[in-house]
Amino acid sequence: MSGAAEGRLQGRIALITGAARGIGRAQAVRFAQEGADIVALDACGPIETVVIPHSTPADLDRTAALVAATGARVHTEIVDVRDLAGVRAATDRGVERFGGLDVVCATAGITSRGSALELDERAWRTMLDVNLTGVWHTCRATAPHLIARGAGAMVLTNSIAGLRGLVGVVHYTAAKHGVVGLMRGLANELAPHNVRVNCVHPTNVDTPMIQNDAVRSAFRPDLDRPPTRAEFAEAARGMNMLAVPWVDPVDVANAALFLASDEARYITAVTLPVDAGATQR
Repeated sequence: MSGAAEGRLQGRIALITGAARGIGRAQAVRFAQEGADIVALDACGPIETVVIPHSTPADLDRTAALVAATGARVHTEIVDVRDLAGVRAATDRGVERFGGLDVVCATAGITSRGSALELDERAWRTMLDVNLTGVWHTCRATAPHLIARGAGAMVLTNSIAGLRGLVGVVHYTAAKHGVVGLMRGLANELAPHNVRVNCVHPTNVDTPMIQNDAVRSAFRPDLDRPPTRAEFAEAARGMNMLAVPWVDPVDVANAALFLASDEARYITAVTLPVDAGATQR
């Protein structure tokens, strides 16, 4: 499907953070396939306290190429969501280029590990700065443009950790629960402007955020080496009700697409799991 075809987001502009790879890239491509032009933002560099491989400018270029291949327009910016002024400026440039904004996906996020009693303060603060304050920055920078448009949709990419407690990631869990509170407050404040705000909550997703030695080893502490993908899958499968170890990025993108589309025109302030039943085990 090309961006020129009549799609569920035809003629709309969508801004996506964390767009260089993973869920953010899948959202950018999927939305473009449904007719949206894309403003793609990503930090494309290392974040302190995070040991997994970071996204790169080449990753963001690849996202742009995939979006352009659908026939959609794309505007990319390298910006850290912790920088409110930077996010505002990048948003404003994208809006100026395309003429407005209709959809926002706050997807940028990080992961790291540490128990509540051993986690150092720097790791705690960095997690909240990116995964909670960074989401607020994204919403703060984009909401005026949605209000000016007269309607819009925000989709905050969350996690099953926003709906239940997980072991070894108390800072991540706290941040993701905070995003639920942010979403509910924003949904009330923006409803008079016909702007809807929702969260999507995936289980593990097959992206670089989990497919790395640090996360794989956390699932198989019995091994004295990083587990293989197959060994990781065997352990991760136990998290979910359905017999899958993880979902694909496009599964989360499709849920976000629904929430962003007119099919969800009366849906706001919801926490939508895409979790293979993980939160109900």
